[in-house]
Amino acid sequence: QVQLVESGGGLVQPGGSLRLSCAASGRIFRFYNMGWYRQAPGSQRVLVASIASDGSIRYVETVKGRFTISRDNAEKMVYLQMNSLQPEDTAVYYCRADMNYREYWGQGTQVTVSS
Repeated sequence: QVQLVESGGGLVQPGGSLRLSCAASGRIFRFYNMGWYRQAPGSQRVLVASIASDGSIRYVETVKGRFTISRDNAEKMVYLQMNSLQPEDTAVYYCRADMNYREYWGQGTQVTVSS
Protein backbone atom coordinates (compact mmCIF):
# COMPACT_ATOMS: atom_id res chain seq x y z
CA GLN A 1 0.00 0.00 0.00
CA VAL A 2 1.27 3.46 -0.94
CA GLN A 3 -0.10 6.77 0.22
CA LEU A 4 0.69 9.89 -1.75
CA VAL A 5 0.37 13.49 -0.56
CA GLU A 6 0.89 16.38 -2.98
CA SER A 7 1.79 19.92 -2.02
CA GLY A 8 3.12 23.09 -3.58
CA GLY A 9 0.19 24.21 -5.69
CA GLY A 10 -1.16 27.73 -5.70
CA LEU A 11 -1.85 30.85 -7.71
CA VAL A 12 0.92 32.16 -9.93
CA GLN A 13 1.14 34.76 -12.68
CA PRO A 14 1.89 33.77 -16.27
CA GLY A 15 5.60 33.21 -16.67
CA GLY A 16 6.00 32.25 -13.05
CA SER A 17 7.20 29.04 -11.44
CA LEU A 18 5.98 26.50 -8.95
CA ARG A 19 7.48 23.36 -7.51
CA LEU A 20 5.11 20.53 -6.71
CA SER A 21 6.08 17.85 -4.22
CA CYS A 22 4.68 14.38 -3.69
CA ALA A 23 5.47 12.59 -0.44
CA ALA A 24 5.08 8.82 -0.54
CA SER A 25 4.80 6.17 2.11
CA GLY A 26 5.91 2.57 1.72
CA ARG A 27 9.19 0.77 2.13
CA ILE A 28 9.75 -0.06 -1.54
CA PHE A 29 9.24 3.38 -3.02
CA ARG A 30 12.29 3.04 -5.24
CA PHE A 31 10.59 0.26 -7.22
CA TYR A 32 7.56 2.35 -8.12
CA ASN A 33 7.12 4.18 -11.37
CA MET A 34 5.96 7.70 -10.56
CA GLY A 35 4.08 10.28 -12.55
CA TRP A 36 2.42 13.66 -12.45
CA TYR A 37 -0.97 14.03 -14.09
CA ARG A 38 -3.28 17.01 -14.40
CA GLN A 39 -6.96 17.52 -14.88
CA ALA A 40 -8.43 20.80 -16.07
CA PRO A 41 -12.13 21.59 -15.56
CA GLY A 42 -14.23 19.66 -18.03
CA SER A 43 -11.26 17.64 -19.26
CA GLN A 44 -9.83 14.20 -18.70
CA ARG A 45 -6.89 13.56 -16.45
CA VAL A 46 -3.74 13.39 -18.57
CA LEU A 47 -0.11 12.53 -18.06
CA VAL A 48 2.26 15.46 -17.68
CA ALA A 49 5.53 13.74 -16.81
CA SER A 50 6.72 10.40 -15.54
CA ILE A 51 9.86 8.99 -13.99
CA ALA A 52 10.28 5.26 -13.88
CA SER A 53 11.99 3.19 -11.21
CA ASP A 54 15.04 3.01 -13.47
CA GLY A 55 15.12 6.80 -13.76
CA SER A 56 13.86 7.08 -17.32
CA ILE A 57 11.78 10.18 -17.89
CA ARG A 58 8.99 11.18 -20.23
CA TYR A 59 7.20 14.48 -20.76
CA VAL A 60 4.09 15.41 -22.66
CA GLU A 61 5.07 17.61 -25.58
CA THR A 62 3.36 20.71 -24.21
CA VAL A 63 5.60 20.89 -21.11
CA LYS A 64 8.95 19.87 -22.59
CA GLY A 65 11.61 22.43 -21.77
CA ARG A 66 9.44 24.03 -19.06
CA PHE A 67 8.77 21.25 -16.54
CA THR A 68 11.27 18.97 -14.82
CA ILE A 69 10.36 15.81 -12.93
CA SER A 70 12.72 14.31 -10.37
CA ARG A 71 12.67 11.83 -7.53
CA ASP A 72 14.54 11.28 -4.30
CA ASN A 73 14.26 7.63 -3.37
CA ALA A 74 15.91 8.11 0.01
CA GLU A 75 13.32 10.73 0.98
CA LYS A 76 10.47 9.00 -0.90
CA MET A 77 9.69 12.18 -2.76
CA VAL A 78 8.80 13.12 -6.32
CA TYR A 79 9.00 16.68 -7.58
CA LEU A 80 7.70 18.62 -10.53
CA GLN A 81 9.47 21.90 -11.18
CA MET A 82 7.25 24.02 -13.39
CA ASN A 83 8.68 27.09 -15.10
CA SER A 84 7.24 29.54 -17.62
CA LEU A 85 3.74 28.66 -16.49
CA GLN A 86 0.87 29.62 -18.76
CA PRO A 87 -2.88 29.87 -18.17
CA GLU A 88 -3.37 26.57 -20.00
CA ASP A 89 -1.35 24.86 -17.28
CA THR A 90 -4.18 25.59 -14.84
CA ALA A 91 -5.42 22.28 -13.46
CA VAL A 92 -5.47 20.00 -10.47
CA TYR A 93 -2.17 18.12 -10.45
CA TYR A 94 -2.08 14.55 -9.19
CA CYS A 95 0.77 12.31 -8.19
CA ARG A 96 0.53 8.66 -9.25
CA ALA A 97 2.52 5.57 -8.34
CA ASP A 98 2.35 2.22 -10.06
CA MET A 99 4.03 -1.15 -9.84
CA ASN A 100 2.94 -4.63 -10.81
CA TYR A 101 -0.38 -3.43 -12.21
CA ARG A 102 -1.32 -1.62 -9.01
CA GLU A 103 -1.75 2.13 -9.03
CA TYR A 104 -2.14 4.73 -6.33
CA TRP A 105 -3.18 8.38 -6.52
CA GLY A 106 -2.80 11.40 -4.33
CA GLN A 107 -5.61 13.81 -3.55
CA GLY A 108 -4.33 16.47 -5.95
CA THR A 109 -3.11 20.03 -5.63
CA GLN A 110 -4.59 23.00 -7.48
CA VAL A 111 -2.40 25.06 -9.78
CA THR A 112 -3.90 28.27 -11.11
CA VAL A 113 -2.03 30.46 -13.58
CA SER A 114 -3.67 33.84 -13.91
CA SER A 115 -2.84 37.52 -13.91
